[in-house]
Amino acid sequence: MTESLIIGIGSGNPAKVKAVEAGARSSGLDTVQIVSYNVPSGVRPQPINDEETKAGALNRAAACVKEGADIGIGLEGGVMQMEDGMYLCNWGALTDRSGKTFTAGGARIKLPDFIADGLQAGSELGQLMAALTEDADVRKKEGAIGIFTSRLVNRDEMFVHIALMLFGQYEYSLQEKQS
Repeated sequence: MTESLIIGIGSGNPAKVKAVEAGARSSGLDTVQIVSYNVPSGVRPQPINDEETKAGALNRAAACVKEGADIGIGLEGGVMQMEDGMYLCNWGALTDRSGKTFTAGGARIKLPDFIADGLQAGSELGQLMAALTEDADVRKKEGAIGIFTSRLVNRDEMFVHIALMLFGQYEYSLQEKQS
């Protein structure tokens, strides 16, 4: 990847921006320009399954490229129901100007029943977490993953792994093309 690239992140959320910046640094892209774009996910405010959460990430990544980025990154958090309860899920997508697209999913943890009940009643996870922590900006900091892991894993760290998987897939595709 060249260092004159503009990498767009489809969010102004500090945890997501921090994750993309850390992923870019770890990928050797510490001199690229990273621009935050306030673009819509195109899905419900509270994605309720993997498919919808992944679609939100894909939509955000594509929207960044439409806004002028060379590479768009979309990161989306959501929830998913499984047989034993509701889980936190998260997805990322990377799209470049040529239309290459890569996706990656991340960690999952089971949410406490009282949070799952609130989600099933129509609340958003961010609202529930803000009420629980009495911090309206918890989604911009440690997030639900940070609260429910006693801050051993925070939201930006969770998304760093996804950003690294996206940058790694992209880099691999460029190397593969050269061989």
